[in-house]
Amino acid sequence: MAARDLQERIKKLIVDRRLPSGAPLPTEPELMEFLGASRNSVREALKALQAMGIVEIRHGFGTYVGPMSLAPMIEGLAFRTVAGHYRGEDSLLQLLELREAVETGLVSRLAGRLPEADLAELDRLADRMEEQAARETTLAETDRAFHATLYRGLDNVLLSEVLEAFWDAFHRVRRDLLDLPHDPRVTCRQHREILDAVRSGDSVRAERAIRDHFGDIRARLSPVATLDH
Repeated sequence: MAARDLQERIKKLIVDRRLPSGAPLPTEPELMEFLGASRNSVREALKALQAMGIVEIRHGFGTYVGPMSLAPMIEGLAFRTVAGHYRGEDSLLQLLELREAVETGLVSRLAGRLPEADLAELDRLADRMEEQAARETTLAETDRAFHATLYRGLDNVLLSEVLEAFWDAFHRVRRDLLDLPHDPRVTCRQHREILDAVRSGDSVRAERAIRDHFGDIRARLSPVATLDH
């Protein structure tokens, strides 16, 4: 039996038995019997599924349903972007445009709809960014928390995970490839404008604020991309 077929049958087993993350899978001999496959074939299939985060092999304990996280997607996005950059492609700009397309399409849905608790947390994060800018310390993690809190209001776990994946991949690549000069006070003002627009209920203003934020990042990336070509 082909390795891919074994992987698909193990995935189907997880789905059919409705096994949640952390649930134990059948033992290796049970899988061999169930799949009609050799020990080596089963082990290779499980290793491949572990690389995808679908199963977790705990040596000495057994095999369990994995976290099914987007970590492999983040790794793939980050590697593809780095490889593309060194081939002379505008891969970091492309990844930025992907983030922008998703966030711009979502923010108008949030305008005037965020609960007070989320607005208060966004206020605190915006204040923290301003304090960090004044101390000339990095804003990256607070920036990340701001965006995560903003889209939490959509109550869509998968969407939140995808946005986090885009953020992780973009910032990992940006940190590894180049150090972009920027004025943190501009970043603070942009996030404050996003918050004010969402709070006001003005969806057009909120979308424009997100576009301005990404436009600023794009403007800082563009000279680098031009120099690399």
